[in-house]
Amino acid sequence: MTSLAILGAGKVGGETAYLSAVLGLVDEIVLYDVYEPLLRAQVFDLQHTGLDLTISTDKRAMRDADIFVFAAGTPRTPEIRTRADLLEANIPVVKSCSDLLQGFTGVVITITNPMDANNYGLWRMAGIDRELCIGFGGQLDSARLNGFLSEAGIPGQGMVLGEHGEHQVPVFSKTGFEVPITEREAILEKMRGASMEVIRGKGGTVFGPAYHIVMLVDAVLRDRRQVLPCSCVLDGEYGLSGCSLGVPARIGREGILGIEEWRLDPWESSKMAEAGSFVQQLCRRFDGKPGS
Repeated sequence: MTSLAILGAGKVGGETAYLSAVLGLVDEIVLYDVYEPLLRAQVFDLQHTGLDLTISTDKRAMRDADIFVFAAGTPRTPEIRTRADLLEANIPVVKSCSDLLQGFTGVVITITNPMDANNYGLWRMAGIDRELCIGFGGQLDSARLNGFLSEAGIPGQGMVLGEHGEHQVPVFSKTGFEVPITEREAILEKMRGASMEVIRGKGGTVFGPAYHIVMLVDAVLRDRRQVLPCSCVLDGEYGLSGCSLGVPARIGREGILGIEEWRLDPWESSKMAEAGSFVQQLCRRFDGKPGS
């Protein structure tokens, strides 16, 4: 039996549970949320699909799951300018989550923002191997980048590394085409505001994140061994440590099988260094915490 645990049964957590079930990736879902009316409603809604699926709301059973998705905490709203602004509000949630994960041996996928810092915090406080802590965001950012590249008439596919936030790093050099600095900066500015348009219109991003989260779950459970942009706890890769940051990672059944160190051009290298410095400062809030 393949089990998926999701802490946080809101829009993204609920949609992730639904898509994972519909695609037949899991046999059991352990779903938990502190707001019981929402949790009950999500469970009933899943049951009403008629899918052959075991659903549990016992958070103690989360320790036995194959994959744990951390989707709880304060979400971003139109009033919250950047994901990094959510750090102080969600540190207590990361601590509660890390307590829950003591002894966990599966793969953790962090969604809760600021994702990079929270992924680092879970690693520090839960004592989980860094290869098992995967931060989600780069796949979604890359899909947005490729949409903007298409709009601009730029062929090829790019990938986004760095922070899942203001300091994201679109790797234009991977498209195989020369993109002028002015056009790079214009596309980057559009990417920084891409999610806010959705948040203002419908209260939060759902379809895009959930789809790519489930593709990440699929890569783990089916041992795809494909390279995806994920936030990984770094130990010297790209000249950085003491943080979790978006890098090209080969993902499979054992989590992060390896990190590829791409040769970035000067513009990308500069942006990557800025992203690392910024996220390192956020991650300092987790250093020295009990359980680290």
